Amino acid sequence: MSLVMPVTSIRRLDVDGVRLFYGRRAHLTGRSCLLLHGFPASSFMFRELIPRLADRYRVIAPDLPGFGFTEVPAARNYAYSFERVGADDRAFTEALDLARYALYVFDYGAPTGLRLAIAHPNASRQSSRRTAMRTKPALAMPGHPFSDTGGSRLPGIAKRSAGSSTRRGFACNTYTECATPRRSPRRGTCSTAAMIARPGNMDIQLDLLLDYASNVRLYPAFQMYFRGMQPPLLAIWGKHDPFFIPAGAEAFRNDIRKAQVEFLDTGHFATETHVVEIAAAMREFLDANGARSE
Repeated sequence: MSLVMPVTSIRRLDVDGVRLFYGRRAHLTGRSCLLLHGFPASSFMFRELIPRLADRYRVIAPDLPGFGFTEVPAARNYAYSFERVGADDRAFTEALDLARYALYVFDYGAPTGLRLAIAHPNASRQSSRRTAMRTKPALAMPGHPFSDTGGSRLPGIAKRSAGSSTRRGFACNTYTECATPRRSPRRGTCSTAAMIARPGNMDIQLDLLLDYASNVRLYPAFQMYFRGMQPPLLAIWGKHDPFFIPAGAEAFRNDIRKAQVEFLDTGHFATETHVVEIAAAMREFLDANGARSE
């Protein structure tokens, strides 16, 4: 009997005047997994994770507006905010008719992805959507860089970011400072640096950074969703993450009684250093929560 391997396809989908770039690797019977990347990366950060899931699940990973190969025409006059990006995430899932899927969020992918959850909480329950979070979700918790200040430090952070010697250097520094020193994510660094270095992109990133306070204002709504819906949740955290410390992962247990929390000996970009461990944990979690088939 011949073994048929899922094939990763690169596609583009026009949504709300934006041409969203996404990778898709499909298993015929598995449930869909939607992977949302963070700053300053793109769906490229999932290049090693996708094939480790695709033998069981339909894996979809878009580039958010302002990142990767997603195209936003100048004539669109796009306002780069988390509310706008979250709305496009929702339109993207509707265009693909994704009624049932597991949600994986990382960094900026958390506040945009959680907007999907709170937009249709009853639909989430009825369709048995599963939320698998490997990263730093948008919850008000000790250690979140903006939770205590309500975003008051953002203008200073943005000013320092804009003053970086080069856009490429800014991207490289972000990666190397957040990764595990013993396993430098060179491929991720080079890809991210090239994307961030494009003309006009730094302005987009500063717009999003300055808008981060809008996510803080939604923390109560995110927490209410968790407390009310009690979605199955897996949080796999880099215990050396300089931005989102372990207390952030532990805080999930305050809102979700059966939240699974695991720590890895790595930093922010855990898929660059521990993708094997992450994939194994996700497969076990998704199988245990009924995500093997539709």
